[in-house]
Amino acid sequence: MASTIYAQLTNSLSSPPSRKLSSLSWRTMFDASTLSPPNFPISTTKGKNCSVPKVVCSAQAAPAAVNLAPGTPVRSTSILVVGATGTLGRQVVRRALDEGYDVRCLVRPRPAPADFLRDWGATVVNADLSKPETIPATLIGIHTVIDCATGRPEEPIKTVDWEGKVALIQCAKAMGIQKFIFFSIHNCDKHPEVPLMEIKHCTEKFLRDSGLNHIVIRLCGFMQGLIGQYAVPILEEKSVWGTDAPTRIAYMDTQDIARLTFIALRNENINGKLLTFAGPRAWTTQEVITLCERLAGQDANVTTVPVSVLRLTRQLTRLFEWTNDVADRLAFSEVLTSDTVFSVPMTETYSLLGVDAKDVSSLEKYLQDYFTNILKKLKDLKAQSKQTDIFF
Repeated sequence: MASTIYAQLTNSLSSPPSRKLSSLSWRTMFDASTLSPPNFPISTTKGKNCSVPKVVCSAQAAPAAVNLAPGTPVRSTSILVVGATGTLGRQVVRRALDEGYDVRCLVRPRPAPADFLRDWGATVVNADLSKPETIPATLIGIHTVIDCATGRPEEPIKTVDWEGKVALIQCAKAMGIQKFIFFSIHNCDKHPEVPLMEIKHCTEKFLRDSGLNHIVIRLCGFMQGLIGQYAVPILEEKSVWGTDAPTRIAYMDTQDIARLTFIALRNENINGKLLTFAGPRAWTTQEVITLCERLAGQDANVTTVPVSVLRLTRQLTRLFEWTNDVADRLAFSEVLTSDTVFSVPMTETYSLLGVDAKDVSSLEKYLQDYFTNILKKLKDLKAQSKQTDIFF
């Protein structure tokens, strides 16, 4: 049965659609005949609702049970991590391996192979969300899919984050995947003017309407991203780029996100829910820079870029087709000017997951540990260099 489903999926996904798809409502309809590759329009005009065409899928042909081959049941510990080499993805892989899961990682073919994933004990398979026909083979024998992927900066946002994710969800449904975890962005439903946030919101809807057993987790921001953005430039006495925006973000350690994700995965009462993970406190850009300065023991060379300049740059880049992708990413300037707070109270979520708030890292503790370790290493290197100095 699994081989039949796989063959049907591969054939249908590798063939271009023979008809023009029209926009219909979000109600997804599955049919046992074919699986058409996605070619869906995304509205990027503020105030418009997302819409997708009728989705024709062979999902109902997939067995309800998880026996994909005679005598070979799918173990509940078998997971596929999509986007395993990213900031969040690699922490999800590490956590899964530490907790005894059988981890398969979907990785795009690349010049530098992801050997570190194999060294950790994961299985690496090559596939590409922008090439839907490569997806079905990666799902054979998988119980749960954890989607941490996002497109590369040089790619059109729509290619991976929309068309690729739709293809992945369709394949997961058709192949009988038992659970699907999707990482989204907090407040994505409130900012349709930002293409990536609109796409995330549309994908949430598409996943919900697919009928897959799923969990959607919205995130606010990663602490890890602050190291390269602020901590390293301050230590190297380079310019730190900031804005005058009042937006506040409750950053969270990706290790905590991975830990809470697997707690949610094992909790059957959370199936079908939308969770938001946020750190203990929301920070402005200037507050983060001030904290880094204090921990580094030196002032930062801050170059402030007014949000108005970002908005003007976006308007200019929208004038040319070849810069549209840049404009889409600059669209976050619209969020920065809205005085948005990317944070939510976590009391109810902690209670639902059975987690103590004290076990979640604060940004102060995270950055303090980083600066303590890095300054100690710099001190040791300086001491070693003095010991090897030669005087004539």
